[in-house]
This record gives sequence, structure tokens and C-alpha cells, in this order.
Amino acid sequence: MKAYKSLSGGDDGENDNDDSIRLFRPDCNMERLSSSMERLSLPGHDFDKDELIKCIMKLIDIDRDWIPEGEGYSLYLRPNVIAMSKNLGLANPESLLLYVVTSPVGPYYKSGFKPVRLLCETEHVRAAIGGTGGFKVGGNYAPTMLPAKEAAMKGYNQVLWLLDGHITEVGAMNIFFVFDLGDGKREIVTPPLTRGDILPGVTRRSIIELAQGWDDCVMSERNVTMDEVEAAVKEGRIMEAFGAGTAAVVAPIECINYKGEDLEIPATGSITQKVWDSLIGIQYGKTEHPWSVKVDV
Repeated sequence: MKAYKSLSGGDDGENDNDDSIRLFRPDCNMERLSSSMERLSLPGHDFDKDELIKCIMKLIDIDRDWIPEGEGYSLYLRPNVIAMSKNLGLANPESLLLYVVTSPVGPYYKSGFKPVRLLCETEHVRAAIGGTGGFKVGGNYAPTMLPAKEAAMKGYNQVLWLLDGHITEVGAMNIFFVFDLGDGKREIVTPPLTRGDILPGVTRRSIIELAQGWDDCVMSERNVTMDEVEAAVKEGRIMEAFGAGTAAVVAPIECINYKGEDLEIPATGSITQKVWDSLIGIQYGKTEHPWSVKVDV
């Protein structure tokens, strides 16, 4: 999650004098922290979520001078929970430490959208069905370091994780594809959470809920395979694709290497831009929305 300094509003100037600090959907972040703790059998997973948000707001108020100004700039917030038992052993911990790390961050890409190139990973698996892939667990990330390093050595920015041919995630982000349905209609597709191997990103959830209200799009959560994507690219039915997450918000995808072949995808399109504009507008208070919560201490 992040804390944002409000930016000036649109032509109506509604937020021109608003110098508030905002959080984006903190309730969703608390829900995910709670469910992740429960999956690891950590005591206290039923903590008072509103009270923790108040504590985080107090921390933000203390660190407010560290929050950079401008679109793309924010204070990154990472709540962590670790066991504090006095002995080593494979057992439920008797005590925990919950702490929050804060860090000023700038734009993920310094010059606006920078399309990324992906390499499909078929040898290694990020998360198995029934494992912890659907939860915010540190152990999900360590196994991804080697494949990511190997992809970078081959000239690719991120790894596209597959499981039995099904697309799951891209790097540490969720993934979306935009298919041309004809007659001016488009289908926005992202893999479902039903298998339990995909992280329920807050940005992912927000995009889905926003897109469900767009008349020119059909929003679908369904299984999508690389074979389907390969065929759609070659038939010209993939209009755009992008990753979505807290750090980058959205990252356009211009190429996916599958079975040794580079599948070229149109770079930033209208849907990717619309997603960016919508989310940035809410996060920085340019668009009034209940997802944008002012820090009040």
C-alpha cells in the first residue's frame, strides 16, 4: 500500500487547495493481511483492522515530510508480521511482531509508460494449487529470483508464470489482456483467483470493479492459456496487454516469448491508458472516490 500527497483537481479546480495525504483502499490491504496470517496459522489474524489503519495513519503523519510530491511519487508502506517465539521449531508461534516499513518512492518508470517484454517460464513454478500463491507470503517471492535473473540475461524484463499452460501472474504483478470482440466491443481478461495460485492484488480488484462499469468493454475473470494468447496475437485479436500492481500501477506489455518465439503485442493502448488515468486520479485525489481515504489523525 502507499500514501499519496493530493494533487490539483481537474478543470473545476475542486481539489486545488487540497494538501491532504491519502491512502488507497486501506481496508482491502488489511483484509489481505488478515487472510495471509490466517493461512499461515498465525494467532491474531482477527485483529481490529480499523485500529491498525489508525496506527498506520499516525505513522504516516510522523513521516509526512518523507512523502514526495508529484504524480508517480508516494510513500510506500509495507506491513510485516514475523514470529517472535524464543525457540526454533516447526510450530505455531506464541508471539508475533507486527511492524510497518515506510520508504519514499518515485515513478516506476521515469518517462511514463515503458512497455515490458516477458519470457514465459515453463520449468519453474511460482506457486502450486493449494499452496500459498494466493496470499501475501514472503516465501512466494524468493523462488522467483533465479528465473527473473535468467530472463533478464536474455533481454526480457519480467517472467510470465504458467501453470499447466494456464497464465497466472507476470513478475510480481497480475496480468490483463484486451481481446477484440468486433463491433467496437473489447473483452478485458484476467485469470481467476479460484485455483488459489494467484495473488488477489488490490490494484487488480480495483481494475475489475472499474471496468465492470465501462459500456464498451466486457470484464472477464476466466482461465486463459498461452496457446489462446498465441493464436489471438497471430490473428490480430489481442489489442493490448498490461501488468497491474501497487508499484507500477500498470505496465504495458509489448512482447511475450513463448516456446522460443516473440509474440509482439501493440504497446500502450486506450484501455491501459484509461486504467492508468482512472487509478491515478483516485489515488491522488483528483477524482473524488470512496477508495481514496484521507489520513486523519
